[in-house]
Amino acid sequence: MHGLEPRRGDVRPELRLGRLVLSLLVGAASVFIAAGILPRFSVGGFWQALGAALVIGLLNAVLAPIVAAIRLPYTVATSFLLVLLLDVFVLRATDALTDGAIVVGGFGAALVAALVISAISTALEVVLGANDDEAYSLRVIHRVAGHSGERVETDVPGIIYLEIDGLSKPVLQRAMRDGNAPQMARWLAEDTHHLVEWETDLSSQTGASQAGILMGSNEDVPAFRWVEKERGELMVCSNPDDCAEIERRHAGDGLLRDGGASRGNLLSGEADFVLLTASRVSAEKQANPGYRAFFANGFNVTRTLVLVIWEAILEVVAAARQRRRDVRPRGHRGGIYPLLRAGMCVVVRDLTVYAVLTDMLKGRAAVYATFASYDEVAHHSGLERPDTLEALRKLDQQFGRIERARRYAPRPYRLVVLSDHGQTQGATFKQRNGYGLDDLVRESVESDQVRAVGGEDESRTNVGVAFDEATGQGEESGEKRGPKKDVSGEEVVVLGSGNLGLVYLMDEPRRLTLEEIEARHPRLLTALKAHPHVGFVVVRSERDGAVVLGPRGVRYLADDRVEGDDPLAPFSPTAARHLQRSDGFEHAPDLYVNSFYDPELDEGCAFEELISFHGGMGGLQTRPFIMAPVELPLPAEPIVGAAEVHRLLKSWRYYDQDAVAVGTE
Repeated sequence: MHGLEPRRGDVRPELRLGRLVLSLLVGAASVFIAAGILPRFSVGGFWQALGAALVIGLLNAVLAPIVAAIRLPYTVATSFLLVLLLDVFVLRATDALTDGAIVVGGFGAALVAALVISAISTALEVVLGANDDEAYSLRVIHRVAGHSGERVETDVPGIIYLEIDGLSKPVLQRAMRDGNAPQMARWLAEDTHHLVEWETDLSSQTGASQAGILMGSNEDVPAFRWVEKERGELMVCSNPDDCAEIERRHAGDGLLRDGGASRGNLLSGEADFVLLTASRVSAEKQANPGYRAFFANGFNVTRTLVLVIWEAILEVVAAARQRRRDVRPRGHRGGIYPLLRAGMCVVVRDLTVYAVLTDMLKGRAAVYATFASYDEVAHHSGLERPDTLEALRKLDQQFGRIERARRYAPRPYRLVVLSDHGQTQGATFKQRNGYGLDDLVRESVESDQVRAVGGEDESRTNVGVAFDEATGQGEESGEKRGPKKDVSGEEVVVLGSGNLGLVYLMDEPRRLTLEEIEARHPRLLTALKAHPHVGFVVVRSERDGAVVLGPRGVRYLADDRVEGDDPLAPFSPTAARHLQRSDGFEHAPDLYVNSFYDPELDEGCAFEELISFHGGMGGLQTRPFIMAPVELPLPAEPIVGAAEVHRLLKSWRYYDQDAVAVGTE
């Protein structure tokens, strides 16, 4: 079968003597150069540096796995701290064991030296191609997997689902063409995989898409954030409590039931093993063995810290370049955002990769992992700007690493890559007008109390969950990070979910009709539908059912009747179908407001301060993809809706068992 890699049954990578020698020389050069630039760290000469590098490597190989095996609460924070302390100890021990070959002037000097040595070695390895980390990491992960007692040996194929958050099929195709996703391009060129597009539901964001993909249904998930009027509470897909509630409401047909693993997701798919999963953060806040493989490689912590600093520097430089060249549109990239980007693009990504590799070497049946770095960078930098495509290139590189690890797994594996939605680009509503959607509503309603909620996107949830696990705060910190949930005392609530706005008029604990809105707020509908950056407004009429209002026309969804210009003309041919479904949700807003979309410029505008966005309709945000091994059959009909993706992925998970069953009938 094309998608399956021949296995060797054990992790014994053929390490050429030349590569080992080169790696040792890189380590020696790193020690030697660091000694030349640091005031309280010295080495007698290059040969002494070579001996020190050998001792450092041996001590790390022996001691780091022991530290990683210690089960302590708040694993991320304590493990990073322990391994940093170990690096200091290793340098001090090397000083003692080599009889002064290197001299370290105290704890602080040793800590700085460890970071500088790691930075230099990382740079040299890239330049010289001497990075043997993959082979070493696989040996460490194999040892961790074997000692856990969970290793499953079987010839029944497992399946790995790798989700790239926010990547549309057209952007992926251009990235493969231009050399920014060479690994995935190779799969298509060698005919091991095929590529298909699917269409999201109206709520084109990770919360709704993962509810459909992982749980089998995203019913009554109208947006990234919504109000449940009868309870007077705000639901937000970045809040762990709310993710747990979404999962509870849709439980019963999880994609990852019966031995699956969830890595880096908002929802768990009812997996037995979870890591960086928002809906199950309370189960993760104590010592989590999912991190052991990462910390068992003694070089990971210093390398990760170096790469975090480097990623933050890249962000600052990229933002300055955009300002200097007056690139438009451009988003807000200041404050703590460079560190948040670094956390997403380095720490969360690498922890997730190590978890997937561990799952494979334990032989777990199914793994679903989300990688949100492309989505996070695109929100602020743009869809196909250089630093955004660099984030995609690094993900593609990690997928190659996962592919190469298959041969050492105790079962064959298929790799499926998919996305949960795409993104559309354009200057924000506020950038275009100088005011936000909430301001427009405030000027148009018979009330002075209008509360706006926006801000945190779902990509930040991965960093937040890692923070929760690091600090042990569990699900209660989600509410502290997110907006206040109680909205019972508000008169009007305006929410942004990308370019989809939701307006809740809190007069009644139910949805108001068009007729009631016109009577109570006679200026509101006219102001919204006439605005040049609003594409359409959806409202429920007592007489006509769901109605789509545009600047010069109306579409009645119940009988698919149009008066004047069709407000859905610039959007997908299935737009009416999606709107009618979402209009029927129990917690649908009084008004759905979708931004304009210009097909010629391929742009719209978000009601949040994100220059590349998703959540509503218009453009690439509704055009994600699935890339799967060629032996897994694709449906004959277009794939519309996340629940259809769930059915397809689930059929692939049990494809071989189903094929055997059919053959015996």
